[in-house]
Amino acid sequence: MSKDAGLMERSQEQGTVARKRRGAGTIGEADVGARVLLQAWVRRRRDHGGVTFLDLRDSSGTVQVVVRPEQSPGAVAALDRARLEWVVEIEGEVARRSPETVNRKMPTGAFEVVASAGRILARCEPLPFNLEGPVEASEETRLRFRYLDLRREELARNLRLRHQVVMETLRYFDQEGFLHVETPILTRSTPEGARDYLVPSRVHRGSFFALPQSPQLFKQILMVSGVERYVQICRCFRDEDLRADRQPEFSQIDVEMSFVDRDDVMAVMEGLTKRLFPLAGVEVEPPFPRCTHSEVMARYGVDKPDLRAELELEDLTSELGSSGFRAFRQSAEEGGAILGLAVPGAAAASRREVDEWAEQARAHGAAGVLTLRRRDGALQFQVKDALTAGELETAGARLGLAEGDLAVLVAAPRARAAAALGELRVPLARKYGHFREGYRLLWVTDFPLVEWSPDEGRFAAVHHPFTHPHPDDLALLDSDPAAARSLAYDIVLNGVELAGGSIRIHDPELQERVFRILGISASEARERFGFLLDALRYGAPPHGGFAVGLDRLVMLLAGGASIREVIAFPKTASAVCLMTQAPSPVDPEKLSELGIRVPPRNRE
Repeated sequence: MSKDAGLMERSQEQGTVARKRRGAGTIGEADVGARVLLQAWVRRRRDHGGVTFLDLRDSSGTVQVVVRPEQSPGAVAALDRARLEWVVEIEGEVARRSPETVNRKMPTGAFEVVASAGRILARCEPLPFNLEGPVEASEETRLRFRYLDLRREELARNLRLRHQVVMETLRYFDQEGFLHVETPILTRSTPEGARDYLVPSRVHRGSFFALPQSPQLFKQILMVSGVERYVQICRCFRDEDLRADRQPEFSQIDVEMSFVDRDDVMAVMEGLTKRLFPLAGVEVEPPFPRCTHSEVMARYGVDKPDLRAELELEDLTSELGSSGFRAFRQSAEEGGAILGLAVPGAAAASRREVDEWAEQARAHGAAGVLTLRRRDGALQFQVKDALTAGELETAGARLGLAEGDLAVLVAAPRARAAAALGELRVPLARKYGHFREGYRLLWVTDFPLVEWSPDEGRFAAVHHPFTHPHPDDLALLDSDPAAARSLAYDIVLNGVELAGGSIRIHDPELQERVFRILGISASEARERFGFLLDALRYGAPPHGGFAVGLDRLVMLLAGGASIREVIAFPKTASAVCLMTQAPSPVDPEKLSELGIRVPPRNRE
């Protein structure tokens, strides 16, 4: 018998079955006594005294198949060579398993299929890594063989969850009267903070399309077009350095609405959250708490606070800024701050631990940390005799230090001090029992409109150039732009920005005014954003929206640590697809046709 013929050999036993495939995971009580056809992968094989047990897996789940030589010798012969991950076809009758053999870990564990016929549909080479149990292979190996990695239950479950999130999102917005509109992938380069991916035009040599970093301009133009309520599950592209929660191409739930204010948009986002979180077994109840940007920075030191950590920063500048301790006094005199983070029960922390905290603080620009402890009924500052007894008691009272508590202090420019302690909040809360598991959502509002960029020597938009200034701060645009707030808002989940958005500028004069603050000249604005400025002059309604990072949302709902675990075919941290080996060199003739020449690499 030839090799190919052997692959397709099939046993024939008495009885027939309708040639309609059943999902392995769909076998249930109603099927007992019925004959079924299964086509699936061999997940597990066990041989016991001549009887073979095969666990067959497909996208619907897993079911056990029993192959008994006395009942179906042809099936035994046909399936004798079947090994892990071979693809097989089996016909048989559904039976109940005896009570002592029921597998309660498997949805179909009370049933089995007794094989009467079978054949091998495809062989599988020896696996480069196990598909069951803990992952032992490196991520590089898993990405190289992604088609095998995706067979693992964890990743298959993540893809199913992603599908459910997408479908429920579209159902929600359809019920809310939104229109799903697709925007161009090949568009004009309008830099929005990251580098564009460029696509050369063959027809217009020397000109390039750009892949969109977001549909921001198009969705605003859709509002001018009268769409009023737009949604899109869209692809976005950014040529930037990657992290665990970033990819060069990613998906977002993109939303824009006309005739709304900030509260209207936030209510829609909260409604979406209430619909999606139960897909992962999580119930949330809007409205979610709100905190201004200045408040979260003062209380948590970061603009994406993890509210599961039940520790907050305290400002001790007024209490300790005029003390005899030179580091504190100098920081206050130079306009800096003395901030503290009280950690109940941490007074026994070792010197090594404190040194580790200091190293983390230095990574954020602070000189280090100092500790204040209440131990044996007294307050003990790390620098002996640097503070008076009165100063110690005042600081201890402000921090709320009880017996056995410790506070970490940082004196530095306010932003650095806040960032240093903000970085320490979560690990210290975890270590000393002040961390509450669960899902904690928070709105952060009133972000600064602009921030000074020393490298560029000009103001840069904190969100994007189309964000509407806070109406109460319009007078500051000319006198003190850095003090102006915006109508921007982020929703934060467990220390991760889940979604962000803003009310947009719909007045062309105000838009040009903001461009001037950002150092964008009238001619540059016309060149880069002329089509938007033109559109705003044709009856633009007030509008606003938000974008949800779909990959990040699914990652959080799935309990993953990287968005690569919820994307079917992700890139590595160096933006490479190990499975397809993309990006790759292109034939010189194709480059010549596009008018592109790649200079030789500088060997130095």
